[in-house]
Amino acid sequence: MTDFVDYALNDGVATIVITNGKANALRHEVFEELNRALDQAEQDKAVVILTGQPGIFSGGYDLKEMQKGMKEAAALVSVGSKFTRRLAAFPFPIIGACSGHAIAKGAFIMLSVDYRVGIEGSFKLGLNEVAIGMTMHNAGIEIARHRLAPAHFYRSVINAEIYNPEGAVSAGFLDEVVAPDQLLSRANELAQGFRKLNMRAHAQTKLKAKAGYLELLDRCIEIDSESLGLTA
Repeated sequence: MTDFVDYALNDGVATIVITNGKANALRHEVFEELNRALDQAEQDKAVVILTGQPGIFSGGYDLKEMQKGMKEAAALVSVGSKFTRRLAAFPFPIIGACSGHAIAKGAFIMLSVDYRVGIEGSFKLGLNEVAIGMTMHNAGIEIARHRLAPAHFYRSVINAEIYNPEGAVSAGFLDEVVAPDQLLSRANELAQGFRKLNMRAHAQTKLKAKAGYLELLDRCIEIDSESLGLTA
């Protein structure tokens, strides 16, 4: 589809693949293309499978962009928060097919979709912000609080604990783990099951169930932008 994101529609299922280098780093251009892919999926009225390259879903934000300066880092975080907010309210089901490591923003994406399938292996999933010297932003804290198991929220957000795939299921980053060669077949099996839902009821129920969370997330995104000097 584009330089950093592939899009394929098959039997009512849109498969969106992040393809940006060995870390699948997330920067402005990647988010722009991901949003265009979601626009297309909405137009196609498709259930979405969001995945990465073999061995890596995403290692998080592009460090080159984050290291340019406070303003640049804050702007990228703001774009990323708005993207995960869109995932959380997307009118069609989204399955995260975690193709390997999912760190930082990669893990936040897994926390924002409807169902998550990971793969067996020596992969790392989690939020490493505190470990690398970043104070967690307000939106990130609430995304984690919304989806992580309560016993793991503190361990993940404040202690920066990183999980293997099986541990990530217990923590709340994933819903199930399969063999690597079964990832996309399992994701497509789930997608065909989701296609049987009444999509109007799915979208409206999702918004109703998440109304308080989405309102809180909007406030947090605004507070993060103000505190980092992105608003007038």
